[in-house]
Amino acid sequence: MRGALALLLGMEADIEVVAQVSAGDAIVDAVLTHRPDVALLDIELPGMSGLDAAAELRGQAPDCRVLILTTFGRPGYLRRAMEAGAAGFLVKDGPVEELAEAVRRVLTGETVIDPALAAAALSAGPNPLTARECDVLKASVDGATVADIAARLHLSESTVRNYLSSAIGKTGTRNRMEAMREARQQGWL
Repeated sequence: MRGALALLLGMEADIEVVAQVSAGDAIVDAVLTHRPDVALLDIELPGMSGLDAAAELRGQAPDCRVLILTTFGRPGYLRRAMEAGAAGFLVKDGPVEELAEAVRRVLTGETVIDPALAAAALSAGPNPLTARECDVLKASVDGATVADIAARLHLSESTVRNYLSSAIGKTGTRNRMEAMREARQQGWL
């Protein structure tokens, strides 16, 4: 998909693709090396998420505008992208002409957001989970025990249980696996 998008965007007379990377942890170095005006990022990438990369770019390359293009059009992801400093958020199902226009608009300083996703994000409200509840849910993703999570996060087992219980309550689910699934579905993790 990355190569096809680069090829299509490169066919635009006023857009030059200066770099492509396959892993999130290569984004910041590529931006610092090639100095693009706009970085087009996905969310779920190996090594580092596009959201984390966007936040790092805000500090290390503030002149580079970030446009998130993803399959995962979730309200929580949109909210997190904007908090990370992204200038735009689009879902991949649109035509390439709209993407090229979004790149141009972001370059001029506009914020570009998929309208349907913006409406969904407004109605969904903010992420109810605290940062620590998110950390504990993420740490439980591989079926880790409470003891494993506690050791990994340097917390007591009772604290981990409290965070898990709180996250389960806030997501309206029955157990931590359902809570994690719901939090991912909403884009909170």
